Amino acid sequence: MVHLKTDEEIAIIREGAQILGKAHGEIARLVKPGVKTSALDKVAEEYIRDCGGVPSFKNYNGFPATLCISVNETVVHGFPGNYELRETDVIAVDCGVYYKGYHSDSAYTYPLEGVKEEVLLLLERTYESLFKGIEQAKAGNRMGDVSCAIQSYVEAFGYGVVRELVGHGVGKNLHEDPEVPNYGKRGKGVKLVPGMVFAIEPMINLGTRNVVQERDGWTIRTADRRPSAHFEHMVAIGEEKTEVLTTHRYIEENYSFKWRSRSR
Repeated sequence: MVHLKTDEEIAIIREGAQILGKAHGEIARLVKPGVKTSALDKVAEEYIRDCGGVPSFKNYNGFPATLCISVNETVVHGFPGNYELRETDVIAVDCGVYYKGYHSDSAYTYPLEGVKEEVLLLLERTYESLFKGIEQAKAGNRMGDVSCAIQSYVEAFGYGVVRELVGHGVGKNLHEDPEVPNYGKRGKGVKLVPGMVFAIEPMINLGTRNVVQERDGWTIRTADRRPSAHFEHMVAIGEEKTEVLTTHRYIEENYSFKWRSRSR
């Protein structure tokens, strides 16, 4: 069942999303070769708690960390640890904040400066697909309009759209209805109505769409071990327009490698 949010609830989620965005900004300052992924996790947790929030992911169904950190062929749900970033890595950072009874959730994939051009293009096009989806996330449309916009855009470049993992509603629970697939048909799926709050999160592979789960029970990687990209925003459906509640602004202000031509 989809829980529609009131204006007051959306205002609280918006506050939490700002804390989340700024936490991402603190992480962005540190993403560079030689930095351990555990160091990024520590900074994120401290910042979120200092702002009066709680990391949404930590201890969620046993997940051990504040951040999901997924490097190269890892799609999502990677553990932070002693791995030191290399100049040819891409690193997806997914984070959530629980604040005043409500969750927020967003993700961003960083290319380090030695990444190949084909991987930069994957990231750029995955990022653009997120906004193709957001453009269709409006009252009166169907979820399939969002899903199809993402799928049709990235598949035109020959990329693989992950099927096993989807976006989701967000609110008092980290994962709520409705599901937000990154593939689908226009005009199909749940109707979008004012008060819906959900996360759109394309997970797109350079090669095949197939993925496997590692023995830790969490880490999802590409079956062909080629790189993957993951970007995520939360939106609130309004009567007249849709609001993007989360922000990547602080990431793009603080990340030293200006790989994108513009910020959203």
